[in-house]
Amino acid sequence: MTLETLAAMPHVTGVKQVTKAVGKGRAACVFVASDADGRVTRSLKELKELCADVGVELVENATMAELGRACSIEVGSAAAAALRESR
Repeated sequence: MTLETLAAMPHVTGVKQVTKAVGKGRAACVFVASDADGRVTRSLKELKELCADVGVELVENATMAELGRACSIEVGSAAAAALRESR
């Protein structure tokens, strides 16, 4: 999945919201910033493991600024998730 696709789909940002979406089966794809702050490293590691456990695609080639722009927020984001369509 690309950042353009993320921008066009419903999405959530932030490690906590993305982790919730993955846990509830709502995430189609998760983006993790390659330059995420060290304060969230542990949370990101847990998020990556959760994605692997439930089979959610994980993309790690964007920066925090790129994720923020793709999600139309004025700050960077360590994580973002494109959401599946509601049923």
